[in-house]
Formats: sequence, structure tokens, C-alpha cells
Amino acid sequence: MTIAPASDTDPTPADFRPYRGKVWRLVEAQHRISTNRLAASAEEQALLESLVEDVKPTLPVAARGLHYLLSTPFRYGHSRASRFRRAKERPGIFYGSEHVETAVAETAYWRLLFFSRSPGFVPPSTVVEHSAFTVPVAVDRALDLTCAPFDTQVAHWMDANEYSACQEFAASARTIDAQLIRYASVRQPDHHANIALLDPKGFAALTPAIKQTWHFRYESGRITAFAAFPSSARYSFTFEIFGLSAP
Repeated sequence: MTIAPASDTDPTPADFRPYRGKVWRLVEAQHRISTNRLAASAEEQALLESLVEDVKPTLPVAARGLHYLLSTPFRYGHSRASRFRRAKERPGIFYGSEHVETAVAETAYWRLLFFSRSPGFVPPSTVVEHSAFTVPVAVDRALDLTCAPFDTQVAHWMDANEYSACQEFAASARTIDAQLIRYASVRQPDHHANIALLDPKGFAALTPAIKQTWHFRYESGRITAFAAFPSSARYSFTFEIFGLSAP
């Protein structure tokens, strides 16, 4: 397949297509309210949370009213770049996966990447609990990198470490008011699809549905992710699978 330069297929409104689907995302169980450990009463907790809210970056208007698991990704300009967002770029992006196993693989990658970039750090062997939730998404202005005309640039979109082409594409997508980018996962072996939601209005529900609990354990150079009962799903990931160096 011939790989066209990234600039040859800048997105246009003619490339828009509707997208409807339910996507998965994993978050550490720390998402549960923890300020109650610091407050002696419900009133004090409410005051503490209000003070914390005052020092956070402003939430985009379109994200207001959403559950915080949905709105938080749009609030922050993280110092670490991601596939479709440059470092410290705002507004943020909500990343999701069409299959739970893809969301698990993406989570495992970021944990192993952190370990890999932390010389001398001894990864904990304790189990880290994650909650897997779903949320419906419905937009009319989606761009699908797995379809023409963008599928000729698969090497750009699926580079394991270099995100500049994807970030430039996302910047161009925003100029034409694109709401969502659909793309193949680099981390999941079957390359199931992920989505990068650019517009908080693309959520078809205000609140996510917590569906599963997953436990991540690091041991002997690998992360094993296993779903809580009654599921028996289990996946294992090593540094080598993701092209990372062990710490």
C-alpha cells in the first residue's frame, strides 16, 4: 500500500460520517470520592469539594452537566502528550474503546510505559483495582481513519511512538468542527477500534454505567489484568509486547 504524506488528505466536511456506539473506558478505583476521609461531616466534605473545584481549570461549557468521569478529560491540558493531543493542549479529549479488552490493553500500556520511564523505580506487586464503564456516543461529524481516504496513511496513524501526524490531523479536524475520530488501536493485538471524542456534546448520556471491575497485578516483568467474578477474562502484557524497555 502506498503511504501518502499526511498533508495530502487533510480532513474536509465531505469526509464526515455519523457514529453511534457504546464505548468503554477504564479508570482506577480512586475515582471514588476520597475527600470524605478528610472531613468530619457531610457539610465539611461539601465545603472541601467546593474549594477543590475552585482551583481546578475551568470546565468547558459543553462539558458542564456531565458526570465527572466524562467531563474530566476535557478539563485538563496534561503535560504528557497523547495520540491526538499535544502536551498541555486544551480542551482535552475523551478516549474510549469499542471493546473492553482494548480498553484493558490501553490501560496496561500506559502503566508499563510509566514503569519503563522510571529508572530505579520498583513497580508495586499489589493489585490495583480499576472500574470499567461504558457510555453511549452519538455524533454526526465523525472522521474514520480506518476508512478511505485516510486508510492509505495507516503507517502514520499506527506509529507506536510518534504521534505528530495524529496530532496534526486532530488539529485540522477541530478547524472543521469534527466531533470524533475513530482509529485502530496500536496496543491491542487485533487492532480493534478506539475513538477520540473531541466534542463533549457527543455523549448520548450524562452519566456512565459502571459495568465491570478489573484488577491489574505487576509481577515478574508483566502486568496481568483479570476481571472480577463472575467474569473469567484475563489478559497478560509485557514490556516487549509494547516495544518498551524494562526498568
